[in-house]
Amino acid sequence: MASECVRREFLAATSGWAAAVVMGAPAFAEDVPKKPQPGAPGADDVKLPAGGVMPLRRLGRTDVKVSMLGLGGFHIGLPPDEQTSIRIVRTAIDHGVTFMDNCWDYNDGKSQVWMGHALRDGYRKKAFLMTKIDGRTRKSAEEQIEQCLKALETDVIDLVQIHEVIRREDADRVFGPDGAIEALIAAKKAGKIRFIGFTGHKSPDIHLKMLNTSLRNGFAFDTVQMPLNVMDAHYESFQRKVLPVLIKHDIGVLGMKPLGSGLFLRSQPLLDRAVSPVECLQYAMSLPTSVVITGCDTLGILKQGIDAAYRFKPMGKSEVKGLLGRTALAARQGEWERYKTSDVFDGTAKHPWWLETASVTG
Repeated sequence: MASECVRREFLAATSGWAAAVVMGAPAFAEDVPKKPQPGAPGADDVKLPAGGVMPLRRLGRTDVKVSMLGLGGFHIGLPPDEQTSIRIVRTAIDHGVTFMDNCWDYNDGKSQVWMGHALRDGYRKKAFLMTKIDGRTRKSAEEQIEQCLKALETDVIDLVQIHEVIRREDADRVFGPDGAIEALIAAKKAGKIRFIGFTGHKSPDIHLKMLNTSLRNGFAFDTVQMPLNVMDAHYESFQRKVLPVLIKHDIGVLGMKPLGSGLFLRSQPLLDRAVSPVECLQYAMSLPTSVVITGCDTLGILKQGIDAAYRFKPMGKSEVKGLLGRTALAARQGEWERYKTSDVFDGTAKHPWWLETASVTG
């Protein structure tokens, strides 16, 4: 059944993107993908196994157990109506997905509002809720945290992370006088948040600077979020440079972009059916990740992720070697990891006031 689902995904992907190539369409998106990519499965294309169980994993030294699959927050604000978004969130939770991702700025705040509504009726108690803030100053971070609590309709957020650590100076600002870390520590002491982490997609060296700066300041992050996927392994690799440090310090590993925000579906290995979307998801799950976060703006894409988790078996060394061999050529210059090689995914670069204020619209 799983192989049949993969077959349908690839037929759609091949026909859609092959047509684009023939018509001379641009090879890369000029913006973050905001709709299902060709090849995405429909709700009826994926049949979940009866009695499927969502694996749980330890979130670093917090010792909290979270679902191996996490629901990305950006895509929660993309469906055509709020009811569809609510259905996606609740279907995920009903199938064992406990980890909810979000961010203060996603879709100008709509993602948090819709998730807050989805977590009504007792669903909040079933979820581990994470969101992110952009503020680099204590004042902007404090105000953004308060707005997150209100939008998500909760008194406590399980995990708040500093978003888009993509500049070398970010670490110095966060840990400098009146920096954002002061607001996060104060919010934790006040019982408004439980854990603190940071995210970024640009460079493993910037992640390492953030980690080293935190240690010099006597602070230990609970979690770190970063791209971990079949392309990252070959170019400016977070897996090779940052992952060993997180394991050493028992920091929760939040893997993101297992399909490169959908861009990998356009790459030759997936168009040629040499690699499947499910393999991409399960590669990230085979790493020592606490959770693999994937964006789901349709029930079909959500069910694909749940199915990959239900049927997951860790990849062996030979399987990993073969998979990376099939992606090496396409990944060698980072052309499918646009979040590393362009500013397309850099929300705080396009909206620099997000770093200084609590106004999404400026």
